[in-house]
Amino acid sequence: MTVLITGANRGIGQEMLRQYQSAGTEVIGTSRTGDAPYLPLDVTDEAAHRDLATRLDAKPLSLLVCNAGVYLDKGMRFDDYTIDTFEQSFAVHVTGVFLTIRNLLPNLQMHDGAKIAIISSQMASDTRAPGGSYAYRASKAAALNLGRNMAQDLKGLGIAVGIYHPGWVQTDMGGNSAEITPAEAAAGLRARFDALDLKTTGCFETWDGRAHPF
Repeated sequence: MTVLITGANRGIGQEMLRQYQSAGTEVIGTSRTGDAPYLPLDVTDEAAHRDLATRLDAKPLSLLVCNAGVYLDKGMRFDDYTIDTFEQSFAVHVTGVFLTIRNLLPNLQMHDGAKIAIISSQMASDTRAPGGSYAYRASKAAALNLGRNMAQDLKGLGIAVGIYHPGWVQTDMGGNSAEITPAEAAAGLRARFDALDLKTTGCFETWDGRAHPF
């Protein structure tokens, strides 16, 4: 079993990587800068995706976790938004996820029963619309839609796709007043990934196993 996690140099991604390593699972982490021990991957750069695929060569992957994310408009006022705020958010959360999956699909196909996990957010759901964070909410909603459609297209290849809300986590993004620790979020997400199969492909679930409304 080999797991690859994007954006594994901080927060939930880093904790997931640590837990997989502690369990004896081979795990590969990426970061934008590629500082050791992470492999370089700027998810918005198509050439970087090709370089990663070349580096991995014919290595089978059992699980791909699309975790890289940004929250550029946290606390941003209405008049502060720019085109760049939206473009960067969608480049990471939507285009970046698509490119990651497309370029590593051959590696996933080498492992029978491979899985893809997309880290979205409860803020992607149209049932939670308190206002604000427009770029983050819209791009995470698009990531949810992308994952749901990919689940249908990849089912024939035997690859299951799940979309997940990691919880409100005590990270740089979530803040110190968040509800759960990175360790709790990572452990819950790992359990969700283990449970994912072709029967549940396309699911949108919380870190603790509850079905989340779309």
